[in-house]
Amino acid sequence: MAEALQFLGLIIALIGGIWIIVLAFQESIWWGLGCIFVPFVSLIFAIMHWNIAAKPFLISLAGGILYGIGIAMAGGTSVVGV
Repeated sequence: MAEALQFLGLIIALIGGIWIIVLAFQESIWWGLGCIFVPFVSLIFAIMHWNIAAKPFLISLAGGILYGIGIAMAGGTSVVGV
């Protein structure tokens, strides 16, 4: 059960993260490249463009929470490899 929750959380978080990158590229190529290559630029983009980035950010956050719950259920070990 814990492994499935980790995997599901990881997939959901990736979908939200990719969605934010797509929105960043739609805003400008520099935002998109920044989101890919510079740490925390995705978070800054989501805060500065909350009206368009709120839904994918919250989806990504929910996936991270599910992943964390899966790790807690597995006794603190990640079986997905991240």
